[in-house]
Formats: sequence, structure tokens, C-alpha cells
Amino acid sequence: MNFSYTETQTQIRSAVKALCDGFGPEYWRQCAQDGAYPEAFVDAMIEAGWLAALIPEAYGGSGLSLMDACTILEEVNRSGGNSASCHAQMYTMASILRHGSEAQKRKTLPRIADGSLRLQAFGVTEPDAGSNTLRIQTFARKVAGGYVINGQKIWTSRYSHSHMYLLIARTTPFEDLAKKTDGLSLFLVDIAKAGSSLKAKPIRTMINHHTFEVFIDKLEVSDDDRIGEEGKGFYYLLDSLHSERLLVASEAIGDGKWFVDKASRYAGERVVFDRPIGANQGVQFPIARAHMNIEAAELMRNKAVTLFDAGLPCGREATMVKYLASEAAWEAAEAALSTFGGYGMACEFDIERKWKEARLFRTAPISNNLVLAQVAEHLLGMPRSY
Repeated sequence: MNFSYTETQTQIRSAVKALCDGFGPEYWRQCAQDGAYPEAFVDAMIEAGWLAALIPEAYGGSGLSLMDACTILEEVNRSGGNSASCHAQMYTMASILRHGSEAQKRKTLPRIADGSLRLQAFGVTEPDAGSNTLRIQTFARKVAGGYVINGQKIWTSRYSHSHMYLLIARTTPFEDLAKKTDGLSLFLVDIAKAGSSLKAKPIRTMINHHTFEVFIDKLEVSDDDRIGEEGKGFYYLLDSLHSERLLVASEAIGDGKWFVDKASRYAGERVVFDRPIGANQGVQFPIARAHMNIEAAELMRNKAVTLFDAGLPCGREATMVKYLASEAAWEAAEAALSTFGGYGMACEFDIERKWKEARLFRTAPISNNLVLAQVAEHLLGMPRSY
């Protein structure tokens, strides 16, 4: 077993860190204060080719491994940034790459790679379905040459900064299916072309996340806009979810390392009652525990990504590492906030901003309670709990 990172991954870390150094804490603080999309940062990431990491060279990308991509996003968050602003550009295109027609690939992937086309919006979740994707109600009715889609999505992030909308909809009523995982289809929608058939309403959130509720009214799409076979969209969705969970876990690992570094340095510098606060076990032990859990999550991430890159089954590992990494990052966030005390609440120290961002990953892209339920049932053979 080799626990070392490759020379390429070490070089990636250095290069991404250098880029991130040009977008220091003041930049991210201002974006959070103004509720602004980090356009300059995303443009820089595109220009450097980092967001095209997973696109094959034949389509204008870098053709890197998922482990390389995980390294990119981990380093962004480890540097104090927030790669959630652009991570979907990496994994959303996986459905096209794996299941799209050659015409769809040629039309979209080179433009995603060069930044002229942004595919960051992914319409899955609905207000009444939540995590139960099989019970979504958005419906694509078959007509000559295409479909007419009606429905509603929620938590569609970066919709206003995307040219294309990857949308999953039901094409067969749930009640008519013998196999309940069938009957969903995946569509690639041109937002500008859709016009008034798509209406988006921004959702104010506790973090600077740019997420929307999307209303779909008589949206007309062609057969050429469907990705893969009709009724197989759920299986295509799962392909994207494995990479999504591993990339998100990498962001959480990066966050955790940032918190531990900030907290441990501050604990050594801050003097109260004539001694550094880090000399107190009540301060140092939570930071040490968080560090160990992040290290463990990183090892689990590396195992899962190695399986993914080898083309081996990794769904269980990807789901578990999303849980482990997000919980470890949250533990580190809590330790950092406690270490900084009142200063942790002050925007100028950035702890409160990153604390809120880290909390998101315990809920999305899959609830950690749902992860526990899946592990209990599918890995441990316990009764279904939901």
C-alpha cells in the first residue's frame, strides 16, 4: 500500500495554493458581506484549467484523475477559500461524459473546458421529495420529437451563473413502475433558450451560496436534449453522485485542515492568565482530536478515490467518507470557534464564515443521518429505518 501523494499531486497543491494566495481572506470576506459570487476567483480557476481537470484531453480538458481533482478542491478550502462556488463545474459534466452522445460531448465539453459554457446548475431536489429522489414529481411528457416538462426544483445552486441546467424528471409515473429506480430521465437544458419556461427565485441562506428555487412551466426540450436512454436517469445520476461526494469530502478535509492550523497557531500565541491558552488541555485536546479525525477521513477518502479511479465499485466508501470528512471538519470548526472565543464571532478572523460553510456539508449533498441509515441497512444488514 502506498500512502504517498504523487509528484503531480504535490505540484497541483503548490500551483493551486499560489493561485489562492491571490484571493486572500479579504476577498472572501467581502464576497460574503456583499452576497457576491466570486467571479474573479472562478475565472482564474477556469483560466488555469483547474475546473477542466476531469474532462479528457480529446475534449479540451486536462484528463486528470479524480484524486487530482480532489487535491485541487481540498487545497482551495485549505487556503481559506470556498470551492463550492465552482465545484459543480467538475462533477455535473460526468453524466454527459459517461452517458451522453458523441454529439453532446463535442457540443458541450470543449466549451466547459475553456470556460465559455458553464454547467453548474443541477436540478434534482424538490420541495416535497427531499432526499427521496425516486418520489420527485417533475414530469416530462413525451411529445413528437421531444418532451414537455412541468414541475419545481429547490436548492439548485449557482443557477444564475450557469448557461446549462442538468435536470432530472420523471418520464413514467411512479405507480406504473415494477422497478422503482426506473422511470427517471436526465435532460440537458439551455437556460437562455428555455426563456420564460424556467423561472428562478433566489433563496436567502446563512452562507454565501447562491441557491435557487426553480419553477418549470411547459418547458419544451428535444429528444437530442435527453442524456442516454429514457428511464435510466437515476442510474446516470448515481455516477455523478459518487464523484460529487468524494469532491465534497475533499473540500471538508481542506476546511478541517484550515481550522486546525488556525486554532493551533492561535492557541500558541494567545496568552491569558500569563500562559498560552494552548497549554490548557481543555483547549488543546479538542484541536488534537479534530486533527486525528481529519487525518483518518483523508485516508478513507484516498481509498475511495483509488477505487473510483480504478473503475471499481466505490459507492459505499464514497458515502462513508462524505460522512467522516464532514463530521471531522465540523469538529474542527467547533474547536476553532471555541479556541478563538469572542474573536471567533468577529468577521475579521474568518472563523465564523468558514464555520458556517463547514456546517453545510453535514446536510448536503446527502444528510449524514441518511448515510447512517444506509450503512446500518446495506452494510450491517439491519432493518430498514426509513
